[in-house]
Amino acid sequence: MLKPGQLVMLVSPKGKRYFKLAHPDDVLHTHDGQLEFKKVLQAGFGQTVPTHLGRPYLVLKPTLYDLIKSIKRQTQIIYPKEIGYIIIKLGIGPGSKVIEAGSGSGALTTALAWFVGEQGKVYTYERREEFFKLCARNLARAGLGSRVEQFNHDISAGFLQENVDTLFLDVRTPWDYLEHIPSALKPGAPLGFLLPTTNQVSKLLECLEQGPFGEIEVLEILVRRYKPVPQRLRPDDRMVAHTGYLVFARLT
Repeated sequence: MLKPGQLVMLVSPKGKRYFKLAHPDDVLHTHDGQLEFKKVLQAGFGQTVPTHLGRPYLVLKPTLYDLIKSIKRQTQIIYPKEIGYIIIKLGIGPGSKVIEAGSGSGALTTALAWFVGEQGKVYTYERREEFFKLCARNLARAGLGSRVEQFNHDISAGFLQENVDTLFLDVRTPWDYLEHIPSALKPGAPLGFLLPTTNQVSKLLECLEQGPFGEIEVLEILVRRYKPVPQRLRPDDRMVAHTGYLVFARLT
């Protein structure tokens, strides 16, 4: 039996997915009929629950991958293939305090909040109000809003935190904000950036070399999926290749 308020993923007979915080008095209205959450809570993960029309819905515990791939988006998101490397490279874990800018639709924000745990904190900055609100809705949907402090704030005026563990910028001209980073981070802290084009990366590298930054790394991550058919295993016809360049450094 699940606890009230727990996040669940409900999968329809045709594979459509619904993400909800399960409260016993709530009802999910679908094309397959009405689904009562009191029955979902009683059934638990891995079980099926019928709608009032008898259509079975599978109850699953969503993974972080499920949450990120299903967020409501109005912007290009950072993909899981980059997020995994970012988390490891920046040393983010339970209790970490992390600055992020800009929030966008909140894909990376969701992942950061997942990994910092209840004792950590994510400080996320977004200049555009519509994205600021969208990120808040996506965090609430995932049940992670309490781990995040949002700021509808232009970082050209600097960051509002000090002595933070790490920082990640997903903004168009990150070199404009490098001067504000040393006062926000702990000495020796790692930091990262995401940029879509090589000329932006070149500009950032030039500016990093002029500041208190070392251990600079540039990379991109490609993923090629395969058709999971035993008799004719081969790569998919299409792949998501370039989605951005990652740049990492340390404050020295």
